[in-house]
Amino acid sequence: MRDLKLPDQRHPEKAHRPDNVQPKKPDWIRVKAPVSQGYKDTKDIIKSNKLVTVCEEAGCPNVGECWSQGHATMMIMGDICTRGCSFCNVATGRPDALDVFEPGRVAHAVQTLGLNHVVITSVDRDDLEDGGAEHFAQTIRAIRHRSPDTTIEILTPDFLKCDDSVLEKVVEARPDVFNHNLETVPGLYPTVRPGARYFHSLQLLHRVKQLDPAMFTKSGIMVGLGEKDQEVRQVMDDMRSADIDFLTIGQYLQPTPKHHAVERFVHPDEFKSYEKAAYNKGFLMVSATPLTRSSYHAGDDFARMRTARLAKLGRA
Repeated sequence: MRDLKLPDQRHPEKAHRPDNVQPKKPDWIRVKAPVSQGYKDTKDIIKSNKLVTVCEEAGCPNVGECWSQGHATMMIMGDICTRGCSFCNVATGRPDALDVFEPGRVAHAVQTLGLNHVVITSVDRDDLEDGGAEHFAQTIRAIRHRSPDTTIEILTPDFLKCDDSVLEKVVEARPDVFNHNLETVPGLYPTVRPGARYFHSLQLLHRVKQLDPAMFTKSGIMVGLGEKDQEVRQVMDDMRSADIDFLTIGQYLQPTPKHHAVERFVHPDEFKSYEKAAYNKGFLMVSATPLTRSSYHAGDDFARMRTARLAKLGRA
């Protein structure tokens, strides 16, 4: 793992940027340091299987709570990303070659942790012809082989530079939830997510539904980056137009002074307003709190989303 205390070494592409002052966090965003035995046990399993987690790489504030319960989000295809998004704490550079044994190690860790639900994400791999689609599919199949009762949620890159057909590889492996985050409102893409395209990401999720209408789709954004309220609500409408089932909204937290500034800390009451608006727009499941992240309470939320679909179909 890279040293999180050396941001200029970890993020050379951001070293030229001026420092952004990191504001003091309000009380509602503070979390306890991870100290439990469950946290240490999870850390040992991750380390022994030589795996990378987005929990560590992205500096997730919920790592103490999740790892204490034996939940970890695996990050496949290495810990070096080919993109340089201004919000992200994952290192940017030239990734190593894919590890063909990684899917098996991920599956072994999932089995050892006894996970009922697992989230698998990855760095962007623009250096690969298929963007890592086949590696995702192999990982899903390996988990299914070792833990057939575990539900699988994937959080994929956008496969922007790949042929459209690569998405079929992932969908055919039949994850239970297909997640791809829009991250922010379209007007902030040039500064927050410059290597991505808003409407491409929307179309990716819409295409998943076209390939498998029964597959749950999920996406999320951060707030506190400078977006306006009406822009957030327009993103909700765009997501529903793409038939996305599950929306997450969380507070952006600035990893280092070289990253995009936190423009403001959104009050919990505003998150409740977003949650109410999203349900009114037809989402099956919404998680909107300051500490919401894509994989936070993902298993419980998946169960509720599945129940909501059955109720909508009149079979609950």
